[in-house]
Amino acid sequence: MSLFIKKPLEQMLAQAEDGGKGLKRTLGAANLVALGIGAIIGAGLFVRTAAAAGQAAGPGVTLSFIVAAVGCAFAGLCYAEFASMIPIAGSAYAYSYTTMGELVAWIIGWALIMEYALGAATVSIAWSEYLNKLLGGAVPYEWSHSPFESFTDSAGVYHSGIMNAPALAILLLLTLLLIKGTQESALVNMVIVFIKVAIVLLFIALGWQFINPANQTPYLIPEGTPPVLDQAGAVIADYSEWNKHGWGGILGGAGIVFFAFIGFDAVSTAAQEAKNPKRDMPIGILGSLVVCTILYILFGHVLTGVAPWTDFVDPEKGREASVAYAISTYMPGYEWLAKAVTIAILAGFSSVILVMLMGQSRIFYTMSNDGLIPKAFGELHPKYKTPFKANWILFVFVGLFAAFVPGHVAGDLTSFGTLFAFILVSAGVWILRVKSPNIHRPFKTPIYPVVCTLGVLICSAMIIGLDAQTLKVAFTWMLIGIIVYFLYSRHHSKLRNPK
Repeated sequence: MSLFIKKPLEQMLAQAEDGGKGLKRTLGAANLVALGIGAIIGAGLFVRTAAAAGQAAGPGVTLSFIVAAVGCAFAGLCYAEFASMIPIAGSAYAYSYTTMGELVAWIIGWALIMEYALGAATVSIAWSEYLNKLLGGAVPYEWSHSPFESFTDSAGVYHSGIMNAPALAILLLLTLLLIKGTQESALVNMVIVFIKVAIVLLFIALGWQFINPANQTPYLIPEGTPPVLDQAGAVIADYSEWNKHGWGGILGGAGIVFFAFIGFDAVSTAAQEAKNPKRDMPIGILGSLVVCTILYILFGHVLTGVAPWTDFVDPEKGREASVAYAISTYMPGYEWLAKAVTIAILAGFSSVILVMLMGQSRIFYTMSNDGLIPKAFGELHPKYKTPFKANWILFVFVGLFAAFVPGHVAGDLTSFGTLFAFILVSAGVWILRVKSPNIHRPFKTPIYPVVCTLGVLICSAMIIGLDAQTLKVAFTWMLIGIIVYFLYSRHHSKLRNPK
């Protein structure tokens, strides 16, 4: 039997019907927009903006946001068509299964683990770091770092981590919330979104008056910019490569800030829990993308206008806590805003973890129903109708990583998984339009096939813009996934082995 056996669309549509056995439909359009914003505005905005400015784009990071947003917009339009037409949990995995076959669907499902599970672990570690900063270091080093991390303090005392307890705690809290119910999770997410968007708007409004035009001249990093060294003489940033300066730096910056857009695709994983998916899914996907793009461009303009981009080259100086650094250094009288931004970052990280855990558990749920992973992942709670076993298994996997592994998983690696999904979804719309032109499509991707083609090309260009090490690790992960497919999934596929 072919490796590219396709799941019949009729079977997909039948699966979308609850019949009293599936996930509860509790989410409206506003909930879906908030879910998207909840996942989008987080580590990407508060950390990756400065990283892209300092490493590749300079003040032109606003253009990087536009490039990334355009790529996301094309992919988002394709997601909206699929999500309204096939309203089931599973997102890009499910869409690929019916358009490109089982092997491609498995590959994208495996890639999405990079986006959601590893992303949630990484963000929870960052959440722990920012909480400790807010509490003035109240959590001892030993209980806020992994066993593989250590340092010697100014008094000469050696400290070694035992486990990252705060990261584990936030994962447990959000897992319990997700098991309780999607509607409750969405309500908490809505409150968090309101808080962090309000503080982002406050920074934009107050910071605008402190913009120094000299900080944004020249607008792009000039060719020939010398490398930046740390105190020990090691290179922190090298601008000699094509994607580290000029217009190439804009593309390189787009690959970095693309992490900031991860989240709107998570809306599609909740399609089976939307009250009216044919109408609400396009609103949720495209609405959250539009709102966040506007905020990102304004935020990037203010941040690189208040502080020179060179301040964001050194992680120890300004990159990791870039917004609080810019406020404390260049906005006298607004030190209180730096504290508020830290709270917004914690809120942002919390909602990102929440939506990532939710998205991954829904993908596991669908893959389990297809037999590609063990059936425990697909079992629903008898009362709450949530995939509680998938949530607990995910908590153990993500929790072990967050508690005992250093937080060095690059955001670029997460970006790879997402970009790969976007490419396949954009291609999938084109394939299904050709093979099944008469299927009812509540929402149609406009300017077909131009939008699909541009979605593939722009997202592919952003993958090429990622650094070589990230690509090596990503392809190694994908190779492991293919081995798992041939050893387990292919033999347990319900499509291949119907009872």
